Amino acid sequence: MNKEVFVLIHSPLVGPLTWALVADELRRVGVEVIVPLLHDAGDAKEPYWKQHAASVARAVAAVPAEQTLVLVGHSGAGPLLPAIRQMSGRPVAAYLFVDAVIPEAGASRLALMAEESTEIAEEFRLALASGERFPAWSDADLAEVIPDGGLRRRMLAELRPRSLAFFEEPLPVFDSWPDAPCGYLKFTSAYERWEALARRNGWMCRELPGGHFHMLVNPAAVALELMNLRKGAT
Repeated sequence: MNKEVFVLIHSPLVGPLTWALVADELRRVGVEVIVPLLHDAGDAKEPYWKQHAASVARAVAAVPAEQTLVLVGHSGAGPLLPAIRQMSGRPVAAYLFVDAVIPEAGASRLALMAEESTEIAEEFRLALASGERFPAWSDADLAEVIPDGGLRRRMLAELRPRSLAFFEEPLPVFDSWPDAPCGYLKFTSAYERWEALARRNGWMCRELPGGHFHMLVNPAAVALELMNLRKGAT
């Protein structure tokens, strides 16, 4: 039995398909993998982050106690990793961020966006306040990012457009986080700020140029980079 289990966590804006091909590649080389579905109910009293962390906690509940988790978050799943660790109550061997936002205690997704550009964040807030939801991508919007039409349509079918409330909720980070080694894998220039922060934190960083959903374009390469990150994140 492998002592570690890779838990591939999708952004709350999309679905588990984003990790499906990478999961297959990891399993092919003997890595144990779980790809949880982040579930939430818009009319629930609990915040989105808590519902999402609980989804992962349920998914890993059956993992034997002697196995540790490698939490891998893509994009908007990055800020959820501390809450997932805390809610699951399981030891974590490493946290790996993939073209992802790095958590900051009590900061909302909108606040984290403002750290990159206050102007863009304010425009985004105003659009959501007027009733728009994000993402609202079309097939054409993702044609270059995900060239395979079948995969692209399947991913679009899993989109979870969100309102302002989702982006404004504060996301918790427990005091001793990170309590395990961290690594960062960058695909796109849009996440340069977060990769730079990872480097300042002394994390192992790797780059695999591609689109934001490169996991659906070159899953073998992404799987290899995740394994390299895990080996280097000590």
